[in-house]
This record gives sequence, structure tokens and C-alpha cells, in this order.
Amino acid sequence: MAGIPRDNRPVILTYHDIGMNHKTCFDVLFYDEDMQEIMRHFAVCQVNAPGQHEGASTFPAGFTYPSMDKLSETLPIVLKHFKIKSVIGMGVGAGANILTRFALKYPDLVEGLVLMNINAQAEGWADRAASKVSQSNAIVIIILLTPCLNITIPVSLQLCRLAGPT
Repeated sequence: MAGIPRDNRPVILTYHDIGMNHKTCFDVLFYDEDMQEIMRHFAVCQVNAPGQHEGASTFPAGFTYPSMDKLSETLPIVLKHFKIKSVIGMGVGAGANILTRFALKYPDLVEGLVLMNINAQAEGWADRAASKVSQSNAIVIIILLTPCLNITIPVSLQLCRLAGPT
């Protein structure tokens, strides 16, 4: 967790793609000069999928990796632990899929989503890995922000912006 959650602002919640962790997936973005303005206004909570953190051990034989649904169901526990009331989810690949499932199950906790390279059909990490091999590297970014945030996204970070009701 970086920064201090504010009562009136959502926290940016990140979830990485397969074969990555929060550092390898998001450090380039969060340390970019243009992102510093946003970082002054929002706390960031970065989630690593099981076994993806730095120095993680190999899973034991017979271990069954959790499904995308199961991974999305762990997020309310993380939010409760850090006393986070609402989030703007930012996910890449499988992380985008997990955050989408989370937003559909818990819409009151989600202020918006930034989704990159999502495959909505993938059921698990193995499906996601298979689709990565067969897909182009197209990136889709959707930003849904409520008007109350009152921030400007730097032009260098804007690819596609859909604003909520004004």
C-alpha cells in the first residue's frame, strides 16, 4: 500500500497479468513523471496473485491454482484489511479479467476501471496464457471516472476516456 487512503477518494487498486507481479507490471507507470500528479491525490494498493511476488516458491505438486472468480473474491478481504471504501481498478491481461469480475460482483466498491489487454472469455490463468500466444498485443484502456474526482489525466496517459455523468 502506497499513500494514505482519503475518505472522499477511491484508492487505485492494481492487478497484474500472468508471469508478472505488481513491480514488473506497474512500476514503469507509477514512476513516470506524468503520473506523479495523480499519485499526489490517490493511495495505491497493488495486489500480487498467489505465487507471483518476488522470491515466491514453486507451488507443491498437485496444487490447483485458483480460478479468476476465486481470485476476484479475495479482493474484498484486501480492501477490508486496509480499510478501503472504494477503488479505481487498474488491471492488465488476467488482472483486468479479475478486476472486471470483482466490479460485477461488488459494484458499490468500484468507482471505475482501467482495463488493458483484457480477454473476457478466459476462465483461468492457463486460458489467459494460451490466449496471449494467439492474440495480437492490442491494448484497450477504458477509464470510467465519477465527476467528483475532479482531476486531470495528463495527455501522455490518455488513450481513451469515457466520463461518467456530469
